[in-house]
Amino acid sequence: MNIAVLGAGAWGSAIASSFAATKQHHVTLWGREADVIAQLQHHRINQRYLPDITLDASLRYNDDLDAVLSAHHAPDDLLILATPIAGLRDICRKIAAHNQQTNGTPAAVIWLCKGVERDTHLFPHQIVRAELARNTPFGVLSGPSFAQEVAQKMPCALVLASHFDALDLRFVQQLSNPYLRIYHSTDVIGVELGGAHKNVLAIAAGISDGLKLGMNARAALLTRGIAEMRRFANALGANPDTISGLTGVGDLILTATGDLSRNRTVGLQLATGKALDDITAQLGHVAEGALCAHAMLALAHEHNVRAPITQGVCAILDGVAPQKVIEQLLVRDAISEH
Repeated sequence: MNIAVLGAGAWGSAIASSFAATKQHHVTLWGREADVIAQLQHHRINQRYLPDITLDASLRYNDDLDAVLSAHHAPDDLLILATPIAGLRDICRKIAAHNQQTNGTPAAVIWLCKGVERDTHLFPHQIVRAELARNTPFGVLSGPSFAQEVAQKMPCALVLASHFDALDLRFVQQLSNPYLRIYHSTDVIGVELGGAHKNVLAIAAGISDGLKLGMNARAALLTRGIAEMRRFANALGANPDTISGLTGVGDLILTATGDLSRNRTVGLQLATGKALDDITAQLGHVAEGALCAHAMLALAHEHNVRAPITQGVCAILDGVAPQKVIEQLLVRDAISEH
């Protein structure tokens, strides 16, 4: 398969290297930062976003987007969008503008970002559907996955969700490899919901751990977070069973407890009283949970979803003391568990 990964951050670099390592695909990694691409071309190391890890020798690199899109516009080609959700609409518009110059069925598009667009409260598939031609096959690839581990060929399992026949089980089989097992789903909104909401819950878990509230508190927080996620699923028309799978509970376990989690790190730092801007500057990477928490809360209001944990995270991001938010969560009126 002819694959182009658009976005040379940590996750884009890792997934591109994983697909290239099978030697079954021709994979090109595009990045907008010429110095990052130059370093990759010379050393095969993305020192800025994925330091000290050598990527697969067969992986190719390019900082010319038009050239990459021109080489990947056939129906059996694949474009993997590895930008944060804040950049998803822009890259889709660039692809759409390029596709207008070609005829026939465009290349399939898969995105990796997890979140909700901050101003519109739209999920990624709604952005892609609005910006790309209707005959563009698309889907989301998501699940519990730290880029560092994937780049090091450590085992990982993901889910590809799509309604398009072109991205069916046979397609998934082509992408799977000895390091990366991919499952198929048609529940696009459920997969996206899990990926977006778990980041917010991971911030909450980080705050809890940072305040040293104990294992009991963490277990209660994550369990009630899953209940909150299922309420979102019911309201948004997702399959609640998806929440129990890799892209819901699976991704939440990883992101809320793993030391490589940026969102958990944000929570740990918020617990110390640091401001979000200072935390973001120190991280040097996007923490999607901090960017989409308020959008998730807005969705909760729009769909009448009870989301006290999301609301609490937003309050802390806005400067309310974590201890005060925790007290408010604990003294709420009693309700039934289910």
